[in-house]
Amino acid sequence: MARITEPGTPSAAYPGVAYPASKTAVNVITVQYAKAFPNMRINAVEPGYTATDLNGNTGTQTVEEGAEIIVRMAQWARTARRGGYFDVTGPLPW
Repeated sequence: MARITEPGTPSAAYPGVAYPASKTAVNVITVQYAKAFPNMRINAVEPGYTATDLNGNTGTQTVEEGAEIIVRMAQWARTARRGGYFDVTGPLPW
């Protein structure tokens, strides 16, 4: 929600309705699952604007670059933060 209202970002420029709404729902599910299962590391990640078929390969980074945060989060210690939203630079606002 914070980024979709930030002018100049890819999120704000996206014209669709269903895709951003579904991402918002996934964010809420992430928080609720993290609370329901406190012994599991449940977080959401933002891989960034990655060149894929979804955006006609117009993304500003490669799939490998987008995957970096996903791999990093999968390797976090069991005691790491839960119920958060992260990109390669760290925590993001919901």
